[in-house]
Amino acid sequence: MASLTRTKSVNVPSTSVAVAYTAARSFAESTTVVVNSAATFDGVQSALAADADARDIVSLAQASEIASVVRAGGKPVSALVPASSLIKLIALLRDAVRQKQAVVLHVPVETADDISAVLAVRDSGSVLLRSSSRQQAVDYAAAASLISLKLAAPVIHCFPSDASSGDVTAYEAGQQAFVDYLKTEETESAVAVDSFELINSALALFGLEAVSYAGPRDATLVYALFGASTEFQAALQSDKNVGALQISALRPLNVEAVLQALPHSAALVVAFEQVTRQPTPWGPLLFDLAAALHAEQWQAAQDGRARPVLLDAVSAASPSAFSADQLAQVTAHARTLELPAHFNPAQIAGVTENGEAGADAAQDALDKLSLEKQRKRVEQIPYGQLLQQLFAQRLHVANAAESKSIWGDSGKAGSTPEFGFGQLAAYEQERARLVQAVTAALRDVSVPLSQKLQAELTAWIGGRDNAAVATEAAASSICALLENERSASSSIEELYRLRKYFALQSNWLIGADAWAYDVGNSGVHHVIASGLNINMLVLETAPYPFAASSKHQQRKKDIGLYAMNYGTAYVASVAVYASYTQVLQALAEADAYPGPSVVVAYLPHAEGVFSSNDSPIEVLQQSKRAVDSGAWPLFRWNPESSGDARFQLDSEKLRRELGEFLRRDNALAAIGRAAPSLSGDLGTSVEGAVSDKLARRARGDVDALLGGLSGPPLLVLFSSDGGNAEEVARRISRQGRMRGMRVQCAAMDDFEVDELPFEKTVVFSVSTAGQGEMPTNGREFFKALQTASINLSETQFAVFGLGDSHYWPRAEDALFYNKPGRDLDRKMAELGARRIVDLGLGDDQDADGWETGYADFDQRLWSELNIAVVSGAAVAEEAPGRTDEENKVISNYLRGSIAQAIADDSTGAVDEWDGKLLKFHGTYMQDDRDVRSERMARGEEKAYSFMIRVRLPGGVSTPEQWLAMDKLADEYGNGTMKITTRQTFQLHGVLKRNLRETMRGINRALMDTIAACGDVNRNVVASANPLQAHLQPEVAELAREISEHLLPSTSAYHEIWLDNTFVAGAAKQPSGAEDVEPLYGAAYLPRKFKVAIAIPPENDVDVVAYDLGYIAILDDAQQNILGYNVVIGGGMGMTHNNKKTYPRLASALGYVPKEKAVIVAEKVMLVQRDHGDRTNRKHARLKYTVDDHGMTWWREQVEERLGFKMEDPRPYQFARNGDRYGWVQTTPGLNNFTMFVQNGRVANFPGNPLKTALAEVARAHDGNFRLTCNGHLIIADVKDADVPRISELLARHRLDNLDYSALRLHSMACAALPTCALAMAESERYLPRLIDLLDRVIDEAGLRNDAIVIRMTGCPNGCARPYNAEIAFVGKAPGAYNLYLGGGHNGERLNKIYRETVTEDQIMELLTPIIKQYALERNDGEHFGDFVIRKGIIKETIEGKDFHDV
Repeated sequence: MASLTRTKSVNVPSTSVAVAYTAARSFAESTTVVVNSAATFDGVQSALAADADARDIVSLAQASEIASVVRAGGKPVSALVPASSLIKLIALLRDAVRQKQAVVLHVPVETADDISAVLAVRDSGSVLLRSSSRQQAVDYAAAASLISLKLAAPVIHCFPSDASSGDVTAYEAGQQAFVDYLKTEETESAVAVDSFELINSALALFGLEAVSYAGPRDATLVYALFGASTEFQAALQSDKNVGALQISALRPLNVEAVLQALPHSAALVVAFEQVTRQPTPWGPLLFDLAAALHAEQWQAAQDGRARPVLLDAVSAASPSAFSADQLAQVTAHARTLELPAHFNPAQIAGVTENGEAGADAAQDALDKLSLEKQRKRVEQIPYGQLLQQLFAQRLHVANAAESKSIWGDSGKAGSTPEFGFGQLAAYEQERARLVQAVTAALRDVSVPLSQKLQAELTAWIGGRDNAAVATEAAASSICALLENERSASSSIEELYRLRKYFALQSNWLIGADAWAYDVGNSGVHHVIASGLNINMLVLETAPYPFAASSKHQQRKKDIGLYAMNYGTAYVASVAVYASYTQVLQALAEADAYPGPSVVVAYLPHAEGVFSSNDSPIEVLQQSKRAVDSGAWPLFRWNPESSGDARFQLDSEKLRRELGEFLRRDNALAAIGRAAPSLSGDLGTSVEGAVSDKLARRARGDVDALLGGLSGPPLLVLFSSDGGNAEEVARRISRQGRMRGMRVQCAAMDDFEVDELPFEKTVVFSVSTAGQGEMPTNGREFFKALQTASINLSETQFAVFGLGDSHYWPRAEDALFYNKPGRDLDRKMAELGARRIVDLGLGDDQDADGWETGYADFDQRLWSELNIAVVSGAAVAEEAPGRTDEENKVISNYLRGSIAQAIADDSTGAVDEWDGKLLKFHGTYMQDDRDVRSERMARGEEKAYSFMIRVRLPGGVSTPEQWLAMDKLADEYGNGTMKITTRQTFQLHGVLKRNLRETMRGINRALMDTIAACGDVNRNVVASANPLQAHLQPEVAELAREISEHLLPSTSAYHEIWLDNTFVAGAAKQPSGAEDVEPLYGAAYLPRKFKVAIAIPPENDVDVVAYDLGYIAILDDAQQNILGYNVVIGGGMGMTHNNKKTYPRLASALGYVPKEKAVIVAEKVMLVQRDHGDRTNRKHARLKYTVDDHGMTWWREQVEERLGFKMEDPRPYQFARNGDRYGWVQTTPGLNNFTMFVQNGRVANFPGNPLKTALAEVARAHDGNFRLTCNGHLIIADVKDADVPRISELLARHRLDNLDYSALRLHSMACAALPTCALAMAESERYLPRLIDLLDRVIDEAGLRNDAIVIRMTGCPNGCARPYNAEIAFVGKAPGAYNLYLGGGHNGERLNKIYRETVTEDQIMELLTPIIKQYALERNDGEHFGDFVIRKGIIKETIEGKDFHDV
């Protein structure tokens, strides 16, 4: 490498000018230099006057404006910025890391405040350098330019601020040494430890070292410094046992270099740090040293030496300010410390801490600020993340120390609220002094304020308590003006001293419910009574239901109620996992309230908020249960509001409990009761008539009992999730009535265990849930039975159990088969009851399923009871149940009694038959299964709500439609949207009373929901982002045409939901006319009918997974669609252990020209209408009709209806079935951006307000949105000119983050729990965690960028299309899944079961070696699904009928 060449000396007026001059003569011709000081700008221009190759120099008034320069130019930038602006540039620095952009920030530092600001951004991903003299500043400035260009990464260089003039030696621009360095072997453009050698090489060009040591090699005490100080080295020379470890490149910190420089003899290492206003008494350098001394490199290189004791010497004084004698005093004090400790060396040596920095350090020592580690832990909890999200740099948490009830019994003063209160009270006092000083300066005409400063101070004094006015930007502007004018007057100097109080802080104290034990002694009273603008966030961590432990037996004073009674504080009760939006609103209102605020927040963690043992799903479920039960009401109380507006109850489903809550004198104590007894008379309750309904049910039972007093009693109790056990109970009841018995039939949980001794004959019908668990509506009864002290010697009983002997295939799991029935039978006998007959067992594996076992049980039961059928009693037998086909026929074209059902406010539900009809209208009734058992135990009905699915052919939405759905989700839903695997919107949590308004809102947005569900043609999907982008509008239009052509003709939809107001289309018949269904007929289809359209080579719709698929065939130029291969018979649904059900991929029917596509859809559907199985819904899908009749028959049937012959299928090839992420150019002038939306859930998450961010994108975007069949979102049709603007918006909200593993990018999960009634296990809420675990294996195997399609569903119905995934998990019970392997990467091959009923640990144990084997032994371009088949790990599935053949 060529040697370095220096030019002549250059006289400069300041170090800042010297650095800017060097930057302007940097080594990239396109470099832009930005300065924010007029004096520096003029000095640089003067110094460059003789240079012909000077670069662009830009002068900015605000350092924050650098972002616009960097992002606009896209070229290397060097900038001089004040330290106070660095926090605002964090986003810019991180963007530069991600976008691999060369940016150098040169930062003059003078005080400890400046250095603290630099260190605050040390983890922004930037290289961090520090120089210690004027010539070093020039050398480091040149080196920083080289490093930034070489690594394509940001570099921060801080240098000593020196306003005196002097000479520096500059460098010849473009010299060979620099060229040679930049041509060295390329490295990754991310700042990592691997980059250290390149950084050190650049510094070596100038005779500099990233890490150096000065002093004797046998020193026993070593000072560690950020930067190198010749004055400090000189002061150490008198002590032969002391050395200095000087770290000039703090980021990336090279552990090996630090350990190599550190003498083996060192027994004490003292981090000598010039910082102030840290959130801890420990400086940041200490944490770096601690990490180095505990790293693997230390273990490898220690050679038996003991690890030195770490000490931290933190002050606002510069190390160079210490004389030899003063440093000797510090050294002597350090040697007296044998354990890790921190101290202030300036106080020990009597060194004056310069100006404001000294005051800050003294105040820090007085405050004893909490440990940074502890503060970071606070930010790990969701509420801490929300505070950061809302208030960013305004946020100040004053007491982040560990307190008893959350983090363990630390016993530290910092745990108490009055400790933090003292800090914040001091802040308020200092800010009050600033207000007085500003007011005085504005009133005193003798104070020489510039016109600009006077205007900005006037604006500030008027809005000082307004966060929108007293911003960091406004404060920075004022401070810059004060710095220039501070010498003109002592009044201005005083304003400058108080400058840090110009920006309005959001002050918070964080603690736990332990503070509520004694409000007075804890100091909470002082906070509330102070009237100061201080906010308290109090966490309740007890798991729900709240146990009566010794901790919660202590009498608590409810802080919220106490504050409300005080009358001057804002109060809110929140639960982030129950209502994210309400938490944001409460925190924002608390911050805006001009006095004390108390936010009581629920975060259930049995072992503390930082325990990894608490599942996020369990935390979510407990939160919802606590809120739903009334144990944790959500509310906001604002004393500034008037009348009823002062108290806002946000527990939407708990109006009834409001009265008692407001009267309760000890709310938190009542929270300790799992089922508080609450009363009130508020007519707006969603369950306002539930008790009336229960009373009516009781009266009905009494009437039934009185109607048959002549015969012997029979109690029939059932526990059933799927309905089979309930059907058995009904049959037994009918048989009893035919014999003249007095029959009472009920769910087990509806009967009191204590009443059993009074029953003579009891027959139980019990199914099996999960891993041998009692079904939901029998759990409370069985729990009570297990602990009951009752004598059942006068009771006779029989039990019939329903289960599946093959559901748990392993021998060790055989005990789960019919376990609830077995346990119940045994317990009844233990309590003295006499068996009528032995336990009856129904097995799904028998030829007739459970019917086989029941036939035997029924015969034995009535034979043993020996009660004959009463003559003529057969007429009393209930009529057979209504079938689905009959329900459709008698529905009057989908009307049923839906209108009456949704008007009935006595229940949140509809009956079974209206529920089935509602599906045709695009909505399903669901209930929140997280709270189901608790509600049933309290005698309440389930927490019913409705899912609404939109009909959106082709998945194309306008931004206005997106915003409409976003608004409806907040107003009537659960605050989230789901992008479904069928390319449309789905809302969850809509209450029955809001159904009509939600439907109308969707129609007002020019969409509808008809035929989105039900036994009809459903939403038609189409390729969203094909390689032939110009063809997407054509297939989207075809999807719309097919959807419209196959739409039901009934006018019931508009009558029920829109009152004949036709908005998004018109019904086929005018109101009042008799409906007909020319395509469907009165019975509609046997089952659902799904259509997909794909354009090869992209199979992003999984086209062969549908009843009917169209595969576009293009001309030779790949520019035009000629026609379509038609495929039929795909479908995913099946039933566990029922081999008569199976998934199937579609088979080719033929080829048709594109103009015939719509009519082909009609004819295929009509064949299915006429020949599909209408007697067995498990055999009713088109796939079974195909296998029953064969493809030859099908083609004949379709061609007969078409009146023409189809051609044979034409060749095509699919490459994959995933989405193409990121930016792609579509047609000339237009672009698409595909973003990853995990499992399609659009919601605001702590630290990731996705839903809010996408709404902002929708307001800024004038193209379209496209929803994909993989649950992701495309920002479509972005004009070339708008790409930078949209890109900036996406980056601002981190929506452009695609830095995920390819495994995660190709993952998909259905909604499952808590809303889906069919879910057996978690899916959407669990798959992200499982991928976190698998990603570790993927990364170790070097497969992070290799796509593997992985999918999960909560049940075997296949909504997330698991059966053609390369890896799939299908829920079987809570925490247990069937594992499938071997699906086709392009979606054209089914997978096969690999292991049944595996848990998380077993999944990892099974997949880890297979993934590693795949990494090592795969062929070039071989996909995972192909690999496991080639290696014999799994057998290939040829067709659906051999899916179960293993």
